[in-house]
Amino acid sequence: MLHLSAYVYLTFFATVIFSIWIFYKATNHSKPFLIGLSAWIIIQSALSISGFYNNPINMTARFPLLILPPFLYLISRFINKNGRAFLDGMNLKMLTIFHIIRIPVEFVLFLLFINHAVPEAMTFHGRNFDIFSGISAPFIYYFGFIKKQLSKAIIIAWNLICLALLINVASSAILSLPSRFLQFGFEQSNIALGYFPFVLLPAVLVPLVMLATVAAVKQLLKK
Repeated sequence: MLHLSAYVYLTFFATVIFSIWIFYKATNHSKPFLIGLSAWIIIQSALSISGFYNNPINMTARFPLLILPPFLYLISRFINKNGRAFLDGMNLKMLTIFHIIRIPVEFVLFLLFINHAVPEAMTFHGRNFDIFSGISAPFIYYFGFIKKQLSKAIIIAWNLICLALLINVASSAILSLPSRFLQFGFEQSNIALGYFPFVLLPAVLVPLVMLATVAAVKQLLKK
């Protein structure tokens, strides 16, 4: 990964910082959430810097440690009263505009692809259409919450499409991990997500996008 240009790292770092800031606003400045998220980032950053995730032999086996804890946290928000109150109390407008982070993420993935660090399938040049979510987010925000010209059903449908696109690229990322990519026809294995700071994409950014989508749909259905 030493061959990557500095602007690739800077773009991703800026995306992570911006994502944390805007999601912090979406939680109505929840300090417990920010502290928990910061601790998670520190733990996963330390593990990736130590080389825990970048060994091609065991990367696939260890990859679930990046995504399962956030997924279990998301589930826990639904099974207790405080968790459901947290989801219902989030700022729906900020949850919607949060999806613009998917634009710089897609450009970073493309830069990683041309540097032979992720497969083409994980980019908008391949079969990843996740950039649609980022491009459309400002329009949904403006016409849905400022102009109030979009129905609740349309906003829910948009969120579900965004969720489907997220699952699509996440599936490509998992199926193209080093020990599996030859079995699924990927021309380049997914090695970048095992290195710092790109490990924060599956560990932090993807879970935040999923949490934003699920919380938004929950609120819209409740209303």
